[in-house]
Amino acid sequence: MPVRIEFARHGGPDVLHPVEFTPREPKEHEVQVANKAIGINYIDTYVRSGLYPPPSLPSGLGSEAAGVVIKVGRAVRHIKEGDRVVYAQAPLGAYSEVHNVAADNVAILPGAISFEQGAATFLKGLTVFYLLRKTYEIKPNEIFLFHAAAGGVGLLACQWAKALGAKLIGTVGSAAKAEKALAAGAWRTINYQEEDIAAQVLALTNGEKVPVVYDSVGKDTWEASLDCLQRRGLMVSFGNASGPVTGVNLGILNQKGSLYVTRPSLHGYITNRAELEEASNELFSLIASGVIKPEIPENQKFALVDAVKAHKLLESRATRGSSLLLP
Repeated sequence: MPVRIEFARHGGPDVLHPVEFTPREPKEHEVQVANKAIGINYIDTYVRSGLYPPPSLPSGLGSEAAGVVIKVGRAVRHIKEGDRVVYAQAPLGAYSEVHNVAADNVAILPGAISFEQGAATFLKGLTVFYLLRKTYEIKPNEIFLFHAAAGGVGLLACQWAKALGAKLIGTVGSAAKAEKALAAGAWRTINYQEEDIAAQVLALTNGEKVPVVYDSVGKDTWEASLDCLQRRGLMVSFGNASGPVTGVNLGILNQKGSLYVTRPSLHGYITNRAELEEASNELFSLIASGVIKPEIPENQKFALVDAVKAHKLLESRATRGSSLLLP
C-alpha cells in the first residue's frame, strides 16, 4: 500500500507520521499522480502548527509535487495517463506517494525540466510570478525591496528580477546569505542583523525610497517595511515567517504617506486553467533557458518518511534554496 504523511494534532514537527492508505479513485475532473518529488514549503509549517488549520484532523500535508499521471477522471481531456506533470494547488496531502488533484490545477512538465526541478520551483515560481508580474508589475531599472532574499522564494525573485532588468534590494540574515542573493541576481543586500533596513533603503535610493516592498517575514519587519515606501507606495505582505501582522492601526498608512497594503495569495491570482498556463509557461521558459536555476542542496533532499527531519531543518532557518521529499 502507498504511504503518506499525516498529523492528528497541531504542534511541532514530531506530530508528523507516515501511514499506509488506500487512494480513492479520481473524481471525474481529477487526475491521480504518482509523485516523484514533493515540494516542502514554509506554509506547510503553518498548517501543521495550526496557524492555518486544515478542515479536519487527521490531515495530510503539502500541496506541491511533480510526478506521472497514473489515472484520469472520465471528464478530463487535456491530460492523459503517462503525462509528466507538476502541481502546487492540490488539496492537502501531497506529502504522499500518490495524490489526487483537480486536472485544472495540474501543468504538463516539459521534458527539459526534471521532477526535482519542477517540485522545487512550482509553488515558489508561481508565487514570484504573481508578485512581480501581477500584484505590482515590476519595470526595468525599478528599485524595490524583497525580504528574505536568500530563501526559496527570495532566490527565485532575485533571478526573475534580474531577468526583468530590475534592481532588487534583498534583506538577508548573514554575510553568506548576502553572497547567495547577490549571486542569484540581487542588486544590493541589507543584513538586518547588522544594518537598519529603512536607513539602508534610504541610502541606496538616494533618499527616494521604493515603490513596493514584498514581505514574507510578517510581524518583525512590518514597521521597517512601511518606512521604506515612497508616498502612495504598496506594501505586499505575503507571509508570516516571524508571526502574523495583527492589530494594525490603519492611521499609520496615512501617517507614512497614504500607503497601500495588500495581503495576496496564490489562490487569488491563479484561479483557472488559463491563468495557470500563463504563469507556468513563463516560469518554465525561464527555467528551460537557464535564467532561473533551481537550487536543491543534497542535504535538503529527504525520504518521504523523514518529513519530521525536513521540517526541523526548515524551521531552523538553516536551509537555502528549496527542500524536497522523495518517495
